[in-house]
Amino acid sequence: LKCNIKPKDDTTSSHSENLNGNKNACSLLLLVQLRLTQPETGASVRLAGSANIKKFQFIEVFRRAILQPGPPESFALQTVQQVIKPQKQTKLVQDENQLLENILRTLLQELVSSAVQSGEQIMQYGQSIDDGDTTQGHIPRLLDIVLYLCENEHIEGGMIFQLLEDLTEMSTMRNCKDVFGYIESKQDILGKPELFARGKLVMLRTCNQLLRRLSKVANDVVFCGRILMFLAHFFPLSERSAVNIKGVFNTSNETKYEKDPPDGISIDFNFYKTFWSLQEHFCNPPSLTLAPTKWKKFTSGLMVVLNTFEAQPLSDEEGDANSLEEEAANFSIKYLTSSKLMGLELKDPSFRRHILVQCLILFDYLKAPGKSEKDLPSDSMKEEIKSCEERVWWKRDGCPPFEKQPAEKKVVQEGAKKRFSVGNGEKIRFWEDLWLKEGILKISFLDSLPCLREKIKV
Repeated sequence: LKCNIKPKDDTTSSHSENLNGNKNACSLLLLVQLRLTQPETGASVRLAGSANIKKFQFIEVFRRAILQPGPPESFALQTVQQVIKPQKQTKLVQDENQLLENILRTLLQELVSSAVQSGEQIMQYGQSIDDGDTTQGHIPRLLDIVLYLCENEHIEGGMIFQLLEDLTEMSTMRNCKDVFGYIESKQDILGKPELFARGKLVMLRTCNQLLRRLSKVANDVVFCGRILMFLAHFFPLSERSAVNIKGVFNTSNETKYEKDPPDGISIDFNFYKTFWSLQEHFCNPPSLTLAPTKWKKFTSGLMVVLNTFEAQPLSDEEGDANSLEEEAANFSIKYLTSSKLMGLELKDPSFRRHILVQCLILFDYLKAPGKSEKDLPSDSMKEEIKSCEERVWWKRDGCPPFEKQPAEKKVVQEGAKKRFSVGNGEKIRFWEDLWLKEGILKISFLDSLPCLREKIKV
């Protein structure tokens, strides 16, 4: 077995891409050749030979199906039933889907290899009869058949997306444009929820791989825009692949402004430098937390800018000059930093709005808790956590009783009696006069109390 694939393209990069695209086919053929040269038993050779013969027969059935006239719905299902002979008449099970996918991927690889050897574009290689007078290549015809089967749930819905991914990996960038054109022409069918849900991750991976190849091989802005528009059409804004989950800031977006004052300037150049120096902190908010001096410099500069905005308020005519609709129609990616335009920019309400939005984003980032900081639990949450901990600990310790045993009385020897001095001589004589020798008080308080009957009479 030999792999003599000679790409015929106009540019050197296309030649290398053709060779890289068919590297998998060459490797597969070499592995098959090495496998066939190894000594094997007669039984294993017969089984492998019969399996290869069946696979070759199945591929030939699909080759003939590609050349059949008429729409795919007139013969696609009958072709699958002839090849796979499914347990269910109109729907394949998992093992049958896997077998069909292997057959189709092998056929697709052979068609791409034949197109490269012939020197034609892969999407125009071969001529298959379609409806009426229109014709199309072998590969688009095969994709139409698989798309029809996936749309009607006869086979696994993600199979068409897998074939499209294989096709882009085996194609040069020039051929990838034609493949993506086919995807765009079928986006109404591919975008159906029941079909797109099965292969959206494969399609996302395919588009991202194309974007990476474009950034390295060719600077085709139009093709990149087509891919991005396709992704924006089918994937929501909340898609994780399009969200900056890690919160990484674009620190490479440097704002350059004048460092030395030009001649004939009519504004305060110190204010100009202070104003545009804030962009260094807006593009990298984490830098403010590294050193106290940076935070102090930023706050002082921001207060100068905000005080200037307040000292130069916009009139009603200036405030209503640019509505949101007009601003959206005339959106500028980046404002000019010329010192001569500083006065005009301060009078622009949309310019001020962008600066204030930058402030809002920065303070919202600084207000959010960091990695080492977390929101503390509330009092009710603390009580719940404490009760859960106590319940776990109580069970872990073998459910001990809640009643505590009384503390043991310790026997203590009586100490020596000591005499305490309280009062003085005058106090001692006073208490001796109050007490009799028998210990009875001289003064009876009961005699001094009024009688209850006298109180009632009164």
